[in-house]
Amino acid sequence: MKALTSLQPNQRLNPLNDYLFLKVMGEKGSEIQLLGFLNAILGRTESNKLVSVEINENKTLSAESIGAKASVLDVRAILEDGTRVNIEVQLRNLNNFDKRSLFYWSKEYTKGIKSGQDYAYLPTVININIIDFEFLETENFHTVFHLKEDKERNLILTEILEIHFINMVKWRKCGKIDIAKEPLHRWLTWFDKNSPPELVEEVAKMDKAIMAANERQIYFTNDDEEIRAYEMREMALMDERASISYATNEGRKEGLTEGRIEGHKEGLNEGLEKGREEVIELLSQGLTVGEIKQRLSQAANK
Repeated sequence: MKALTSLQPNQRLNPLNDYLFLKVMGEKGSEIQLLGFLNAILGRTESNKLVSVEINENKTLSAESIGAKASVLDVRAILEDGTRVNIEVQLRNLNNFDKRSLFYWSKEYTKGIKSGQDYAYLPTVININIIDFEFLETENFHTVFHLKEDKERNLILTEILEIHFINMVKWRKCGKIDIAKEPLHRWLTWFDKNSPPELVEEVAKMDKAIMAANERQIYFTNDDEEIRAYEMREMALMDERASISYATNEGRKEGLTEGRIEGHKEGLNEGLEKGREEVIELLSQGLTVGEIKQRLSQAANK
């Protein structure tokens, strides 16, 4: 029996739904597309490109984790030189994303050594974050961070830390797109759900790794159970965005109310201080208490 879904005929799924991204890029059999994407991200060319990768599949994937808003469905892999790679797709701003990225980097870093082993066994870890919200004050859609000396920017403490941010918001605003020469531009065109179908088809024909990803996604759309899981994940993310929006609005209202109260308090304090200064001035003129009351009463009625 066919599953009932909200998908329209020929509708393209969102490649950056993190569940779909995991299924297309992070399962055994996805090595071709994952290698292609990593070579594009890391700027590897024919002379030094990655040729093999070991994918660490997410063995704890379940209906509960798919439907849980806070679940992290990341892609994890180990390169031929032992470098560990963690790729996360994050489409909503949960704040403190810089700290979150460092936290997930550290988790992957500590997995690379066993109790009692020498620190020399600690691996290089590359964190790749694909995000779809404003983050960092830069116009660049691809930013890369290492541990560098403050004054001598070419002096790197160690190569073990490398964190990438691919910002889809900034990518869409980028006016210099060259799918003919830039592999990463082809990938981001494919990942962008707003890309025209003919452009998606064009970049897939230009790059065999993207073609492999495209074919796997098309295959995915023919599996009723997978479509159900995809839509479950979409609903979870929509619920989370709605919750964040509601909390933000409530916080804004509360802030306005508190601001008004504080404003009244400040006004009252200011008035009291001004009144005190007027009384002191009138006393200095030699007026009696009765005369001062009368003078203040007349001023208030004007």
